[in-house]
Amino acid sequence: MPITLTENAAKHVQNYLAQRGKGVGVRLGVKTTGCSGLAYKLEYADAAAPEDQVFESHGVKVLIDPKSLSYLDGTELDFVREGLQQGFKFNNPNERDRCGCGESFRV
Repeated sequence: MPITLTENAAKHVQNYLAQRGKGVGVRLGVKTTGCSGLAYKLEYADAAAPEDQVFESHGVKVLIDPKSLSYLDGTELDFVREGLQQGFKFNNPNERDRCGCGESFRV
């Protein structure tokens, strides 16, 4: 299944890349950490690595390393504003549990 961005997330990434003056898209992944085992990684990408899986959503390239793909399969990345807080939110259908502090998850 593809990895997608909501329209809000795509606009945020496009605006940031324009301000930054470089970049090809956003790189998503997972790392081992926290009380539930895995945490999301998100960074702006200047180039695609040869092994990256590349998806495109609302005109934005989403790069995923092969090790993270099985954990992120079908994930939608959103950009939300709640009161004074704003940030990216992962809507991952593979997520089975999340720790109480929200820093890590389990599949």
